[in-house]
Amino acid sequence: MKKIVVGITGGSGTILAVRLLENLKNCEVHLVMSESSKKVMELETDYSLDYIRGLSNYFYDDSNIAATVSSGSFIFDSLIIIPCSTSSMAKLAAGIADTLITRAGLVAMKERRRIIIVPREMPLSTIMIENMLKLSQNNVIIAPAIPGYYNKPESVDDMVNFIVSRVLDLAGVENNLSKRWKNV
Repeated sequence: MKKIVVGITGGSGTILAVRLLENLKNCEVHLVMSESSKKVMELETDYSLDYIRGLSNYFYDDSNIAATVSSGSFIFDSLIIIPCSTSSMAKLAAGIADTLITRAGLVAMKERRRIIIVPREMPLSTIMIENMLKLSQNNVIIAPAIPGYYNKPESVDDMVNFIVSRVLDLAGVENNLSKRWKNV
């Protein structure tokens, strides 16, 4: 069973995190939500905190930097930060570990574990691009929330499924959320 740590930060796109969590049923899921993500959740969705917490096996407060997932001795398969706010991305790029999410990210980097961040921002500033480059050079997978169109999406749900399907692929979690490319 894969162990997946999911961090939800205050970037727009809570639906992406919820859809990811709904599709990690055969995984051991450790969830951390920032305070900002809880506010964004209320503004963007009808989901309750209890519902989202219920999609995980373990839930940690983002202020608890001594939680299990903050230690290099905690072995896991992937850390997925979805959505990843530009603030969290900048902190990771600068080596700032002032929350559980950023601490887990920096520990995962030093331990050379799989980290996938899903920034949801547009347009990108030069600083954001530089932060992405710095993280990419440290083996962080940057998977922006950009939908594909070859699957002919008919709804926002189709676009969400496409993005989450690619993230699940990157984490090595089998899924059939979105149509695969077929060149006829």
